[in-house]
Amino acid sequence: MERNKYPLYFSFPAIIVFLLFFITPTVIGVYYSFTDWNINASTIKFIGLENYKELFNEPRLKQAFTNTLIFAAAVTVLQNVSGIALALILNEKLRLRNLLRMIFFMPYVIAPLVIGYIFRAIYHPEHGIVNKFLDMVGLDFMMQDWLNDPKFALFTIIITDIWRVAGFSMVVYLAGLQFIPKDLIESASIDGANYWTRFKHVVFPLLAPAFTVNVLLAMIGSMKVFEIVMVLTEGGPGYTTEVFYTYIRNTFSSGEMGYATAINMLLFALVTLVGVPVLMAMKKREVEM
Repeated sequence: MERNKYPLYFSFPAIIVFLLFFITPTVIGVYYSFTDWNINASTIKFIGLENYKELFNEPRLKQAFTNTLIFAAAVTVLQNVSGIALALILNEKLRLRNLLRMIFFMPYVIAPLVIGYIFRAIYHPEHGIVNKFLDMVGLDFMMQDWLNDPKFALFTIIITDIWRVAGFSMVVYLAGLQFIPKDLIESASIDGANYWTRFKHVVFPLLAPAFTVNVLLAMIGSMKVFEIVMVLTEGGPGYTTEVFYTYIRNTFSSGEMGYATAINMLLFALVTLVGVPVLMAMKKREVEM
């Protein structure tokens, strides 16, 4: 019995850290979201649901909510599509496949702030690489002010973030592909199945655990996007690229800490309400290998 309990001792430091740095701040944050805590207040008063009532009457928050959902949906879908495509290509016996894997994964290990500053230069309307290239190949009519035009700003940020995170999904799918028995694929080939049929009926069902991990992480990560939006557009032009965390940051900066904490609690609830059902639904379809 003592031998079986012994490994539990090692979990105590992690549990203490989790309670101290996650559970405790979360509980405190829930309390402060029901207060009028602000930079000018000499005392903090409990005001009940007033902050939450104000949230649902704030047009700027509705814009941030819409932009966050659009961003999360687009990034989740396109990140996984590009990740699967890269994984399938680089799972073949290519001469430079290890080098290519490293190249595609490299953007993920670069800080989003750094990527944001790099792409601000790339998207510059006059001196940026994108517009210079379009002009060089005779597509000058497609040149845009990518980050300052409301029609293109959010789309531009989405494309930039997919470039950053696609390599991570690729690595997860590559790991999943390594565990698929080759005899199953060979049997399907012998039976006359083409590449698409093998992928649809053999490979993709067995990639279900990797697919679950990628979709969940992509969805949660994209709903909490902040750095890359902050660097590229700061939520502008106007509020056309405002997301939850840029709105929270601006609210904290104005000294409305109680109200900003309520927004944070709303985002926490949103991520939970979306993430848990998605996880449960995707777990059901996983195929045991």
